[in-house]
Order: sequence, then structure tokens, then C-alpha cells
Amino acid sequence: MTLSTQLDWLDAASAGQLSSGFPPRMVLLDCETTGGRATYHRIIEIGLLIVEDGKLIKSWQSFVDPERPIPPGITRLTGITQSMVNAAPTFAELADELLAVLADRTLVAHHARFDYGFLKQEFKRSGISYQDKPLCSVKLSRMLYPQFNRHGLDQIIRRFGLSIENRHRALDDAQMIHRFFLKTTQIHTTADIEAACQQLLKEHSLPSQIRQSDVDALPKSPGVYHFYDAREVLLYVGKSVNIRQRVLSHFSQDHQNHKDLKMSASIASITYQCTVSDLGAQLLESQQVKALKPLYNSRLRRVRKLYRLVIRHHPEGYDYPEIVAVDVEDSDHLVQNSYGLFRSRRQVHNKLHKLADHFMLCHQVLGIENQKVSNQKSCFRHQLKKCQGVCCGQETYADHNQRLARALNGYQQKIWPWPEAVLVEERSTDEHRPSQFHLVNQWVYLRGIDSEEQLREAGFVVRKQPAARLPESHQLECDEGLDAFDLDIYFILVRFLLDPEKRRLNHIHVHPLLRSAE
Repeated sequence: MTLSTQLDWLDAASAGQLSSGFPPRMVLLDCETTGGRATYHRIIEIGLLIVEDGKLIKSWQSFVDPERPIPPGITRLTGITQSMVNAAPTFAELADELLAVLADRTLVAHHARFDYGFLKQEFKRSGISYQDKPLCSVKLSRMLYPQFNRHGLDQIIRRFGLSIENRHRALDDAQMIHRFFLKTTQIHTTADIEAACQQLLKEHSLPSQIRQSDVDALPKSPGVYHFYDAREVLLYVGKSVNIRQRVLSHFSQDHQNHKDLKMSASIASITYQCTVSDLGAQLLESQQVKALKPLYNSRLRRVRKLYRLVIRHHPEGYDYPEIVAVDVEDSDHLVQNSYGLFRSRRQVHNKLHKLADHFMLCHQVLGIENQKVSNQKSCFRHQLKKCQGVCCGQETYADHNQRLARALNGYQQKIWPWPEAVLVEERSTDEHRPSQFHLVNQWVYLRGIDSEEQLREAGFVVRKQPAARLPESHQLECDEGLDAFDLDIYFILVRFLLDPEKRRLNHIHVHPLLRSAE
């Protein structure tokens, strides 16, 4: 995962919008019906949410007159009575409006075959031919959360701690799909979400040198995969929570550039390394891309200098960000009251421009314009009504300071929360797969740990023995030295270790360590 992907994830999570890995135009829909057979039973309620470019723009609900009695069991399940639908429009009366909503949007439903089947039959009764390829959120859950056995809406609600007022009511159930997608946005990378959606929505075409049996042999578990050409040159390293699904997504994409098309045509063999969870997969991918330098991966060089923002206070009363260079080998690379870590000054400036647009911050205060803050002369953005006028006295310095603090809040550097190094355990739920252990200190990945002896050699002992036995673990396979601060690793560790929900879903346990007396 690249730095830009990490920051995109942070932007999306903080804005409460869905990942760009989901289809850009979606209708999240749920139907309540008089029974389970689409050819015989009828729809009694429709609820839907319209999502465009990750943002929820509209919700809609309507009862539907089924033109027949509602069975008592359905009333007990849904709470929908005959009197509630008697005055409602029939499906035929709603058909044109509903069809306009569905047009050019991806239909999403939980157990999509059920809802899609009913929609198709109801449109058919109204004299309309309706064809679509829906996205099933049950199948999406199976792909992205293979560690769980059940993926019904009740299980998802409990798994993510969601609250619902009226279960088995159309709009409420559709809202649960949306909240499930929001949780998934916070937990999974854009690439994993996009790959899963593509796999469910598109047919795949294998490269000429790859057999179906090669793909069938791939596991549906987390890990890293490698593409090689016929001369065994490493073309690409990728990771996924579901290796088979992610590999197939490479072969179902509409290749947007010559580079993608050329790589697909060159793939002659596929290998993989399984990990216990998404954490191990992300760590391994980041390390192998840097160490093995695959032909088609973006070049992720180990950098010696990074950049951060430090807030300074001007004597006149306004706060302003200063770009400070950081040597990654300094112990001071993460400090309090500093924000973001960037590979270049250009990335810092791009982020400041983006935050200024979103929070209506002044370019003079941010230092983007060379004009000195004078409290008299407005900046160019104020003339465009994109700055609230701190530069010309129309806004107080205190108000602008508060807005700048809000803008940077999500980017505050994370101080290491443990007194010493920790042993990160990815606990396996498969009795045939051992747990994996990682030695981490001050956001630096030191090494995989195979045994207590190896841990003592590194200078540490466990405060409290983990449930899994250390001697049966497997460390990450990478021959690159990992004893220096790495920005990509920092982002990965922050996302997993500081998020209780991600730790729980991935069965990650953090064991504080003590310095050994030896």
C-alpha cells in the first residue's frame, strides 16, 4: 500500500464516506415481500439509499400494495400490516420512478439474488424488461472477511456492533448495508474492496499462459502473491485478504493503460505466501516490494528524509504550519504536536491545498501565498469566497486557528503508546495454521519471531505468556533489513494496532515486552 493510498483512506474515513473501491454509483436496496418465491409472492415494501462517489445523497422508502393478503407470519416478522399497504401504490405505479433510480447505477443488496429476483418479476408483470448484474453484500462479506463462517445481516450487525431500530424493514435493512460498507471502508484498503467488487461484477479472462487449475489452486485466505514471466522474472507483488479473489481481479479489469495490459500478457506463473491476517499480508507486501523490486510495482524507495508539519504560533496571534524535514534514523522522527509524514515537500503542499479547500483556510496563513498576513489585504481565495477572511480582518485569528486544528486533527502523529517494544500476535483461528509473531518497537518493524529464544536474543522477554505457543510461529519471509523507520510500515501498524475493532476482527493481540536481564 502506498502513502497516497494511506492518506486517501484517512480522508475517506474522516469524512464518513465510502471507499472509492466501491462502484461510484450505487443503489443499496432491500425488499420486504409476502414470501420467498419471486414468481408467486409479491413485494410489500422497498427501501433504498442512493450513493454517488462514496457519499449518501438520498434515501427513499415506500410501501407497495401486493394486491393480495399479507400472511400473518410476514406481519409478525416485519410488522407490516394489511392496512399499511392497502392505500400504498402498486409496483406498476412505482415502476417508472424506480427504474429511473436504478438506471446506470449498481444495484446492491444483501442476498442479492432474492431482491433482484423479486424486482425482475415485478418489472416483468408491469411489462418492463429489467436486467442487471447486482452486487451481493453477502458475497462481498465472504470475500473480505473469510475468517468468519456466517455473513447474514444479523451476523454483520452483531459483528460490527451496529444498532438497528426496525429489523426486517426495508429502509432500516438497506441502512445496515451502508453502515457495513462504512465499516469496511475503515478496515480494508481501497485495492481490496475494488478487487472484491470487480470479481463479483465482472467475468474474468485468464492470461494465455495461466491455466484455470493454477487459479483454482490459490487459497481464499490472506497473504501475498507473485506474478512471474516465462523467464521467472518477478513482475508484480500484491496482497489481499483473499488471494484467489484478488488475483482473479487482475484478469477481469478493463486494462486502462498499456502497462497493465503488457503485464497481464506476460504472466506465466503465480506463487503465494499465506499469512494469518491482513496485517501480515500488508507488512509482507510492503517489505517485498522494496526488497525484491518487481517490474510492475510502483517504486517504493526507502527514503532517508521525510517531511512533517509543525504548528507554530505567530506573535500577532495566528497559528501557521511549518514544513520540517526529518531524518528517519533520528529517534525524534515522531514527536507530539506534529502532523503527517510525507515523502516530499510537494506532497505536503498538495495536502495543504486539499485541506485549505475543504476547511476554507487562508493561503496566506498556510504559507501557500507569499503575501504576508497583514489583516488588511485579502488573499486571492477570499475574493473567490474560498477563504473566510482572516487575512483582511473579517475572521478572527482564534476562529481560523480552531479550523486549522480541526483540519489537521486526523493527521496528528501517533506517539508509541507502550513503554517498551511489543510482540504483535496474529492469532490463527485455523487449528492447522500457527500464529504469527512480530517484534515491533517505536513503530519500527524489527523482525518476525519464531521462538522465545529468538525473542531473548533480541533483548526482550514477554511480560505475560501469549495463549499461542511461540515455537510454532512463522516469521515473515523477507531478507531485507527491517531495523529502520519505514513510512509505509508506520501507517500499517498505526491502522491495525491503534484500532480495537481491526485488532478484534483480525484476531490481533499485543503483548508488552520487558528488556531481558541477560
